[in-house]
Amino acid sequence: MELTTEKDSNYNNLHELSLSDILQNINDEDQTVPLAVKKSIKQIEKLSAAVTKQMKAGGRLFYIGAGTSGRLGVLDASECPPTFGVPAEMVIGIIAGGDSAIRKAVENAEDDEKQAWKDMAAYGINNKDVVVGIAASGTTPYVLGGLEAANAQGIVTGCVVCNADCPISREARFPVEVVVGPEFLTGSTRMKAGTAQKLVLNMLTTSVMIGLGKVRGNKMIDMQLNNSKLYKRGVNIIMKETGIDEETAEGLLKKYGSIREAIAAAGHR
Repeated sequence: MELTTEKDSNYNNLHELSLSDILQNINDEDQTVPLAVKKSIKQIEKLSAAVTKQMKAGGRLFYIGAGTSGRLGVLDASECPPTFGVPAEMVIGIIAGGDSAIRKAVENAEDDEKQAWKDMAAYGINNKDVVVGIAASGTTPYVLGGLEAANAQGIVTGCVVCNADCPISREARFPVEVVVGPEFLTGSTRMKAGTAQKLVLNMLTTSVMIGLGKVRGNKMIDMQLNNSKLYKRGVNIIMKETGIDEETAEGLLKKYGSIREAIAAAGHR
């Protein structure tokens, strides 16, 4: 198997380039990422449909990954409750090495093939759930072992990888392969590969939450109102969805504490 994520950069002697050239070349490479993601939309669609089906039946979404990939999973999971008003345990991001690995690399954590299943078992994972492994290389033992264990238990599995026909994509039932090619800095998959993974995760959870009814029109009607900016956004959503004035909208939001319920109280269900 050829690991395109490990191939030499298309650029050489980076230390001799001007700052302007470095930045321009990085940007040129970054512009290829959305095009690579576009080629994988059919795969993303299949994974999203599977996740939506499982969640409608009461399942949860687990992300497992190591390093940058693990951090991206934790990030996406942590943003679902404030954005869509879902419980924190509905989308769970697990990183090899535990939460401390979010800030500081944990040596050899990604090499343990059995640990991912142990980490998921602590959450009572079951066959209603979905496990999505995130790994730029598509070879990370922590992720591969987690998917193998999940498959053995009849749990729906998917992945987001950046190499074609890799061990992890072969193990996942719903693989997403976004082949971004060599990194600007050889092997630094926090760059294009990480960007591609973030784009896919954005697409996945947003499309799933729309499918679960967490969006009205183009508005986040179940978002949490955790600060003044979000509270004002909530008032504006109510005004736009119902046509009522600001004072009335604010009164309804104060009364019900929920954008969805305020809109319903204004007669717009």
